[in-house]
Amino acid sequence: MDIYLCIGQSNMAGRATIENQDLDSLENVFLFNGNDGFPWEKAANPMNKYSTIRKNLSMQKLSPSYYFAKEMSMLNSARKIGLVVNAKGGSSITEWEPNDPFYIDAINRAQFAMNYGEIKGIIWHQGESDASDYDEYIPKISALIASFRKDLNRPNLPFVVGQLSPDNPSRIPFNKMILELPSEVENTAVVTVENTSTVDDTHFDSESQRKLGKRYAAEMVKLLK
Repeated sequence: MDIYLCIGQSNMAGRATIENQDLDSLENVFLFNGNDGFPWEKAANPMNKYSTIRKNLSMQKLSPSYYFAKEMSMLNSARKIGLVVNAKGGSSITEWEPNDPFYIDAINRAQFAMNYGEIKGIIWHQGESDASDYDEYIPKISALIASFRKDLNRPNLPFVVGQLSPDNPSRIPFNKMILELPSEVENTAVVTVENTSTVDDTHFDSESQRKLGKRYAAEMVKLLK
């Protein structure tokens, strides 16, 4: 099984409406549920429902992880995909520092999942809580990536991050800054947000989450190659 860790704050948890086209379980895609027996089930929305750090279940809706996995499976139908989704709305990057609970939970669940396959990459959407301090973000995200790679024993583990919605103009400097990440940290990529929209200037709507999921997959495939 090819395993991917999907983490971050509310847009990775998913706040977009789950529409009819998003209701199917995905072929050859499995969601980590953490059960003691066989900890996987056919992946279906909401993908963040088994997060150990999530807010109320009713808040978990459509995130990019669903269409990311769907696209990855379509690109390589011979492989099973396993998703470990552990996002928390409103979380700042400082809450994801090594040895903090959010990080520890993500590592523990990923390591458990790795009993059933190989971890291939991480997709990350976070930053709304840190947009005002965007000039301090690159060192923090760089340290976080290094820690994940060390603790998961994958020195070059692909790591794909997403821009924030420009519907809130105060986040535009963050979006410019995050484009520098691939030049600072090897084997990373950035998903851009052109032609997307939100429901509230922060949370991407359903169509935009589908676009972002496909963009995460496209960038991940490039890194894996």
